[in-house]
Amino acid sequence: MLAQLTHYPYASGRRVVMGKRGAVATSQPLAALAGMEILWQGGNAVDAAVATAIALTVLEPTSNGIGSDAFALVWDGKLHGLNASGRSPTALTTDHFAGMYRVPEQDWLSVTVPGAVSAWRSLWERWGRLPFEQLFAPAIRYAEEGYPVSPETALAWRQAEKTYLPLQGAEFQAFKQVFFPGDRAPAAGEIWRSPAHAETLRAIAQSGGDSFYNGALAEKITAFAAATGGLLTQADFAAHQADWVEPIATNYRDVTVWEMPPNGQGIAALMALNLLEGFDLSRYPRESPEVYHWQIEAMKLAFADAHRHVADADSMTLKHPELLSKEYARDRRPLISDTAIPLAEPGLPKGGTVYLATSDGELMVSFIQSNYMGFGSGILVPGTGIALHNRAVGFTLEPGHPNQIAPSKRPFHTIIPGFLTRKGQPLGPFGVMGAHMQPQGHLQVVVNLVDYGMNPQTALDAPRWQFVRDNLVLLELTVSPAIATALADRGHIIQPGGFFGRGQLILSANGVLVAASEPRADGLALAW
Repeated sequence: MLAQLTHYPYASGRRVVMGKRGAVATSQPLAALAGMEILWQGGNAVDAAVATAIALTVLEPTSNGIGSDAFALVWDGKLHGLNASGRSPTALTTDHFAGMYRVPEQDWLSVTVPGAVSAWRSLWERWGRLPFEQLFAPAIRYAEEGYPVSPETALAWRQAEKTYLPLQGAEFQAFKQVFFPGDRAPAAGEIWRSPAHAETLRAIAQSGGDSFYNGALAEKITAFAAATGGLLTQADFAAHQADWVEPIATNYRDVTVWEMPPNGQGIAALMALNLLEGFDLSRYPRESPEVYHWQIEAMKLAFADAHRHVADADSMTLKHPELLSKEYARDRRPLISDTAIPLAEPGLPKGGTVYLATSDGELMVSFIQSNYMGFGSGILVPGTGIALHNRAVGFTLEPGHPNQIAPSKRPFHTIIPGFLTRKGQPLGPFGVMGAHMQPQGHLQVVVNLVDYGMNPQTALDAPRWQFVRDNLVLLELTVSPAIATALADRGHIIQPGGFFGRGQLILSANGVLVAASEPRADGLALAW
């Protein structure tokens, strides 16, 4: 997988980035530079990851913010998982959703306690080398001085106008004033700044994050909620904590693929890989209808299970060891035939997420942070720059479902950091953003690396597909028409174009770090 460093059948013009001492890869160039700045100041990979994540709240607000949730996988000789997703308000009941068929997307009912700040603090407490406040310096500088909005972010910002500008409630006015001054999104290259965001980051840095959950910031958030129809209380914030959890994994060929356990959907990627393991993909070219068809069908079956069973771990009746057993995959595999299986849609809308990977050769970090559906709920606490996510949309209102909305409960989460090992040794962190594209992206990147021996950049560049619902499949425009026709002949309903995620990857071998950032985002991979 690192042997073909000059092999570029799907090259986008980008080249492999290699180094020995440290690497950072993320979806926004200035954020990658923030992480590298911290490495150059003597920080380690965790310091760099936290600084990058904080900077992304300023630099890519279309996908994440201070009011986000987050998950992380960290290698320090062993792999550790951090679940920093928040819980629903204790005052929430099913009565709040009377007459609704789903959780509203832009509404206080979609807001759970944001967990990103607790992730930054927990990671730094365990592994950080530099002072906590130092990790905030690049983000504060960008927020105060302003920065030129990058092209893909500007595009997402403009697309968000139709969702957020029409919002009329009192809870949405501060959000529109901050992110859509003059009732429009900033254009690519236009300088955007948020002084209130900078002040909030200072308060978080100086208090070690305590202000956000137990101090003045928590008071501001909950007071605004009380005044505009929200249910979150100071007690909800004080009760929040990020949890250290055991990552879950499956062996695919000679590589072990790691994901976070539920309430995330990483298990869907692992279940699909278990199904796919029974097919000898390497007998066929990577660009062949057989290889596309088998991957799509494996993903359909995995989604069917994930969306029936995955929820807050405490609410699941069928636990992840059962879903991940090789015997279960063996029993399910005969359902994959030469024709498409019609299945219900995965059922979650388009996401808004940032992913980053860092490594210093000893510590390696796979980190993901998200508001959801772009900017999230459309609610911003006045004078703070804190835009709140809408992660409660991940709940279902279906009675009796393990993921049914309830008080003090974590919702089904789309965001999933990934990690690869071989024979107990680390290969490195990887991730692909984009709602239910994420496990599909993980599957495709792993197949590219393991079955086809691609290097990290090529594995990210290669053409992608996305299963949507029933037999509907999106194909990237770089997929050949012959493959599209062959898949249609197998019963797939093919639609060209769409959103295919945005990935990052850092692999390590023989003391060399190989970093990659794909062309579907503004991203940048750096190594030294």
